Amino acid sequence: MSKENLFNAKAIEKLKELSGKAKTCMFITNLSDKSPHNSRPMGLQECDGEGNFWFISSKESGKNIQIEKDNEVQLYFMNNSDHEYLSILGKAYIYDDRKTIEEKWSVVANAWFDGKDDPDVSIIRVTPEEAYYWDTKFGKFVSMINFISVIIGGKNTDNSDGVEGKIKLTKP
Repeated sequence: MSKENLFNAKAIEKLKELSGKAKTCMFITNLSDKSPHNSRPMGLQECDGEGNFWFISSKESGKNIQIEKDNEVQLYFMNNSDHEYLSILGKAYIYDDRKTIEEKWSVVANAWFDGKDDPDVSIIRVTPEEAYYWDTKFGKFVSMINFISVIIGGKNTDNSDGVEGKIKLTKP
């Protein structure tokens, strides 16, 4: 795999691309406690133009309670079908104001809430502080052909069909 660190607009573009394809992530709170119950799957509502990740959540959920105590979180997005992965370390912020709920509401959330006026609805924004990605350059099909040719040819792969790197929203 080659290395390519991304900054600013390219960083946001990659965050949006990889998270949008995966659509679901493992959302981890209470990072100092290694318990598995601090991880849960969450459906992404949006990765916005500034690189923030938005989720709909219950005010009474364990994640919201944990975020109120310590807002450092980890997100893992995986798009296994295309061999694309994204790891985010960031800060989470909870919103329960009408305007934010109206802006971020999705009809899919009706499966968990009694509509957007449900008093238990909250919105979580995660702002990335550190991010890392793994991505195939050519997609699954070409990667599989390269892998098969390595098996048939008897040589080790050079992993040249992939790219990985840090994602930073501002240049250092």
